[in-house]
Amino acid sequence: MKAIKEVMSRMQRQGSNPAMYWKGTVFSYSDLAGIIDQWTARLSQLGVGKGTICAVLGDYSPQTCAVFYALMEAKAIIVPFTREIEKEIPVFAQIAGVQCMIRFESDDEFRFEEFANFQVPALVTSFLKREHPGLIVFSSGSTGVPKGILQDCEYVMKKFVVNRQGWRTVLFLLMDHFGGFNTLLSTFAYGGMSVCVSERTPEAVCHAIEESSATLLPTTPTFLNFLLASGVYKNFDLSSIKLITYGTELMSAATLKKVREAFPSAKLKQTYGLSELGVLRSKSEHDESVWVQIGGKGFETKIIDNILWVRSEANMVGYLNAPSPIDEEGWMCTGDQVEVKGEYMRFLGRKSEIINVGGKKVFPIEVETVLLEAENICEASVYGVQHPLLGQVVHARISIHQAEEDSDLKERLCKFCLERLAKYKVPMRFIIVSKEEQHSQRFKKMRKSEESIKG
Repeated sequence: MKAIKEVMSRMQRQGSNPAMYWKGTVFSYSDLAGIIDQWTARLSQLGVGKGTICAVLGDYSPQTCAVFYALMEAKAIIVPFTREIEKEIPVFAQIAGVQCMIRFESDDEFRFEEFANFQVPALVTSFLKREHPGLIVFSSGSTGVPKGILQDCEYVMKKFVVNRQGWRTVLFLLMDHFGGFNTLLSTFAYGGMSVCVSERTPEAVCHAIEESSATLLPTTPTFLNFLLASGVYKNFDLSSIKLITYGTELMSAATLKKVREAFPSAKLKQTYGLSELGVLRSKSEHDESVWVQIGGKGFETKIIDNILWVRSEANMVGYLNAPSPIDEEGWMCTGDQVEVKGEYMRFLGRKSEIINVGGKKVFPIEVETVLLEAENICEASVYGVQHPLLGQVVHARISIHQAEEDSDLKERLCKFCLERLAKYKVPMRFIIVSKEEQHSQRFKKMRKSEESIKG
C-alpha cells in the first residue's frame, strides 16, 4: 500500500489548507484527517476490516470522503452507491457480494446496515490475497445486466504519487462513477479543495462555483449544453473557473464553440477514460478543437481498423459477473471509432452507435453538430432506427429554446441539414422532447432507439 500511504501522508501535511467546501462551510485537511481517524476507530468497532465488502450510500460530504480513505486504510472493498440508483441497489449489492452498508443522509448522519445473505464473488476472493483495498463500480448496463468492475485501489492511486497542481474542483461527476471517484482522489492527492454541490442543476452548480471560487469544473458535454440553454450562468460570477474538463461522451464542435464564448477566460480540455482502464492523461489540440492526445505514463494506445485499443498499468482486476475483455497482452478494445491526425485523434462514436444507412456509415455526432448550429435548437440526439429497405435510417430527438410550430420547425431543420449533409445523413424524422428527456441522471446524452419503421 505504498502509493496510498504516500498520498495520505501528503494530505496530512496540508494541515490548515482548505480541503472541502460543503454546504457553505470550508473544512481543512486537518479537519478531514480528524474525521478519517474517527472512521478508522468506528470501522474497527463495527467489524469492518480487511476484505470486508462495504457499500457507502450517499453523496460527497466530509463524512463520505473520510470513510473512503478509512476503508482504504483498513484494506476493505469499497462499493460506492448514490441515491440516483437506490432502486437498483439490491441487484448491485448481490453482484458485489456486499456484506454491509453505511447509509448517509443529507445532513451527514449515518446508519450502518448489515447484509445477511451475501456471496463473495470468486474474483474478490482471489483478489484478497493481494491484501490491497478494492473498489467496485458498475457499468451503465445499457446492453443488459450491469457489469461489476473490480479495481485495485493501490494501482489506481499510483498515478497520483507524483505531485501536481491542485485545483478547487467541483465534484460534479457522481461518486459511484469511476470518473467521479478519480476526481475525488486526484483533488485531495494534489492538495486541492473539493467543492460539493447541493444538486446537479445549472443553478446549484453555478452557486457553488461562485461561493467557493472554484477553479476547475469537470463535467459532461450534455451538462454544459444544459447550462448554456438555461442561461442561469449569466446571473453568477464564474470568473474563478480556469479549467473546464469534459468527458464520458462525445462533445460536438457546436457546443464547444458556445462554451468557449460563455467562458472566455477558462481553458477547455477533453478527457478520456474507462472504468475498466482508468482515466488517461489528455491534451486538447486547442480550446475549440475536438481533436485530442491521450495516453501518458502507465498507458499505451493503438488503433486497429479505426478502433481505439488501450493498455493500462491500472487495468481493472476484472468483471465480477462477466468474462474479461482484456486480452492476454493486457490490451482492451474500447469500441470507440476514431480518426487520426498526427499525434491527435478525434472520437467519432461508439462502434455500436454507428448508423448504417444502405451500407453507408453515419456518425451521430456529425449530424448532432449540424443540428446544434441551427436556430432555436438547444439539444439534439441522433440514433438509428430499423428500416425494411435501407437497414437503418436516421432519426433525431430535438429540444428547442422557444415554442415553434412543429411542421415549420421540421421543414426548416430538414432544409438546414440538406444544405450541410449528404441526403442519407439527414434525419428522416424529428421528435421534439424537453431538455430533461435528453439526458440520464449522470447528464449523459441518451441515444437509445425507441422505435422502428414498418412497411
